[in-house]
Parts: sequence; structure tokens; C-alpha cells
Amino acid sequence: MTVKPRVAPAPEAPTALAASAVLAGALCLSISAILVKLAGVDAATTAVLRCAIAVIALVPLALFERRRHGGLSRAGILWAIAAGIALGIDYIAWTASIYLLGAGVSTVLVNVQVIVLPLLALLVDRERVSPRFLIALPLMLIGVGLVGGIVTLTEVGDSAVLGTVLGLIAGIGYGVYMFLTRRGTRRKAEGTLQPLAWATASAAVTSAVIAQFTGGLHLTGIGPSAWMYLIALALLGQVVAWLLINRGSVRLVPSMTASLLLIQPVLALVLAALILGEQLTVGQALGAGLVVVAVAVANGVWRRHSRRRRQILREPGSGPR
Repeated sequence: MTVKPRVAPAPEAPTALAASAVLAGALCLSISAILVKLAGVDAATTAVLRCAIAVIALVPLALFERRRHGGLSRAGILWAIAAGIALGIDYIAWTASIYLLGAGVSTVLVNVQVIVLPLLALLVDRERVSPRFLIALPLMLIGVGLVGGIVTLTEVGDSAVLGTVLGLIAGIGYGVYMFLTRRGTRRKAEGTLQPLAWATASAAVTSAVIAQFTGGLHLTGIGPSAWMYLIALALLGQVVAWLLINRGSVRLVPSMTASLLLIQPVLALVLAALILGEQLTVGQALGAGLVVVAVAVANGVWRRHSRRRRQILREPGSGPR
């Protein structure tokens, strides 16, 4: 009797789980623009309350993690605070761009992080960007442009230029937050909840400071339904989303994390159609498909599938069925 040699499991499972976590986080983020529009609260107040409510939920979780695994180092706290400053800039600029451009275009523009994150990793940490990502990058950019209708930007109103600038600023802040969070977490394994709590608190303070120069905060006159949407925005778009993304991204290369998060505008369009009744144009549908294809190319999905298929065919007793 011939005993088949045991084949060691491929080291793709941890990567697959990490990618699934990032995708689940992107799903939570994709509904954020819809919740912002449904709440109807001004940009500065929305950004501050989103973070403040999230801190209330994160503090007990962070204290539990502290008791089990110890507290953050001083360096870990400083990294989290620096990341939170970038996140606060992202939130307040992105929320303002939603009201100026609409949820679709603003969600697309914030995804310039796909360039910022790998570029920072290349310049600061000297991490190589995969050739597949460089090949897929033009497809990604064309796809997100079609998804957001950037080719018809002049139709969105007189505030298009300001909204576009704010959307790009938000995207840069988004990419810097991802880079600083990833870099700080990789220096020493200190958990996920404590850095997120510190970063969220820092983002709340940053947003509140910026608000003093943009008309101040307006905490009165917020109705019950608006509070409900703001709470959902804080819990889904801040707590759950970033816990998943932060946990998954530290196990992935920056280009893979950035490209996976490009699913966010596609999901946002689908959810907007289901929840708000918004209809996709032909260009948006083509762009959404192009983003999905580009993400698959950038992450070598077909290459890994073909390699795995060849391995199966080479195993004894394997063959077409």
C-alpha cells in the first residue's frame, strides 16, 4: 500500500483571512457616506461626533485589552496620536466634500489612498511595490474615475473645485493614517484596540480644533433620527471598520491593502442603489467592473488560482473529473 506524502498547507490562509478582514472593514466604511447624508448634520459636527461616540465604545474594549496584554508603550501612543491627526483631517474634509460633490464622487476621491499608502511605504520604509500593482494601477484609477463620474464633474455644481480639493485632502489623510497605523503596529505587537482608541480620540480633538476655523460645532437641533444615523456611523464606520482593517492590514503588503480598499466605492454605489434608490449609469457600472478586475490583477488572484490548480493536477491520483 502506497502512502501519499502529506502536503504542507499553503501559506495563503493567513493572507486570505487578513484580506477578508480588510474587505469586511471596507464594507462597513462603504455605508458611511450614506449615513452622513441621512443624518444631514454639518461636516465639522459630524466628524467630531463620529469620533466622540466611537471613543465611548472603544474605551471599555481598550481597558479590557490593557488588563490582558498590558498597556501601550509611549512610542505606541505617539504613533496612534499622529495617525489620529491624519484621520481627523480626513474625516472633516471628506464629510464636507460629500455635501459639495455627493456621496459617489467624494467616496471615489478619498481613494487616492491607493497611491499615498504604497508611495509612503516605498519612500520611508523602502518597501517594494509589486509589478502587478503597477500594471493594475492605471486600471484602478480609470475605474474609480468612472465609478464616481469624475468625467462629468462639471455637472455637480459650482462648488466642484472646492469639493474636489477637499476630497483629495481627505484621501491623503486617509493614506497617511493607514501608513502610520501600520508602521506603528508593526514596530511592536501591542494589540489593536488601544491604538484605535488613542487614534480616534486624537481624531476627535483634531476635528474639534479645525471646526473652530470652519464655523464651529452645532450640537443643538440634532433630531432623534440624526442621532441614530450618527451612532451607526460611529460604530460601523469607525469602531468595527477600523478594527477589521487594522487587524488585517498588518499582515498584508501596503499595495494589497490599498487595492482591497478600492472595493469601498463600488460597494458604496451598490448600497446607495439599494438603500437610497440611486441608479448606476453605464459608465459607473463599467467602472465598478474595472475596479474589481484591477483589484484581482493587483493581488494575483488568477495567478494563485492557476498555481494551485497546477499543484492539484500534479498530485498522485488527481486528474480531470
